[in-house]
Formats: sequence, structure tokens, C-alpha cells
Amino acid sequence: MSELFAVHVSPLELFLRGTVMYWFLLLIFRFVLRRDPGSLGVADILLVVIIADASQNAMSGSYETVAEGFILVGTLVLWNFALDWASFRWPLVHKLTEPEPLQLVKDGQMLMRNMRKQYLTKEDVEAQLRQAGVDDLRLVKAAFLEGDGKLSVLKVDGPDRQQQDRDEGLPGS
Repeated sequence: MSELFAVHVSPLELFLRGTVMYWFLLLIFRFVLRRDPGSLGVADILLVVIIADASQNAMSGSYETVAEGFILVGTLVLWNFALDWASFRWPLVHKLTEPEPLQLVKDGQMLMRNMRKQYLTKEDVEAQLRQAGVDDLRLVKAAFLEGDGKLSVLKVDGPDRQQQDRDEGLPGS
């Protein structure tokens, strides 16, 4: 039983392996992979994937003991917590870890160049707008793809909306 919790690989080596993999995967997820509307945040996905892999290796015997898996998983959780804390505290770290919102619609017009950057089709954006309760693109003042992959929509309201209704001869004008 004591052999199950013994550590045969240096805890420092496990910590360094976990650190290197965490940062490597975070950079790949942040700068290479595209965002999808409605997806989880990059750090959330990254943590789940590598903890699952680290845990699996500890359980299947790729490591000599369960304790070595505990050290690696603890390292990953530590980095995720530290990055969340630093992102909250320092804007520069937040900018590194979370992409800026990308405007996809401006004054009822889709910004095709920005959509192409994220490999989003017109249909993708229209589907997200419908989920936000918008069935007419002309009613969208602005729509942004947020860093977490969700679409935020600002609708036309007030005098602008009333003027638009009058221009189109819609009821209520």
C-alpha cells in the first residue's frame, strides 16, 4: 500500500513538466485555435483536457505512483489559479490570456473581414443573433464575439429604431 503513494520521479521534474505543458497548450489555444460562439473559455478547456490526461496517466500506471499524478495535477491547478488571479489583478496579463472582443456586426452590416478571421459564416452569425432574440440584422447596432466565444448583441433602440420604422413604413411610426 505504501508503494502506491511513493514518489519515484522527482516532484520538481513533475512540476516542471506540468508547467511547460500548461504554458505550451495555453499559447496554442490562445493564439492558434479559433474561437467558436458559445464555447467555454480557453483556460477552462485547457485545464479540463490536461487534468484529464494527467489523471489518466496516474491511474493507468504511466507514472510509477498515484502521488506523482497528484503532484502533476496540483501543478496544473496551481497555474490555472495563478493565471486567473494575475489576469484579474493586472490588465496586461488579462490581455495576454483573454482575446479582445471582435466586432462582427456594425449598424446592421456584417463585418465580413472580421468574420473571416474567425472562420465564421453568415449563417453562424445569424444563428447566434436569433438565439439573442434578433431576427432582423438591421435591428443590430453592434454585435461582438467575446473572448469566451459568446456573442454579445447591442440592439438599435430609442429614436434610431423609431426612425428606421418610419423609413420602412412599419406600424407604430
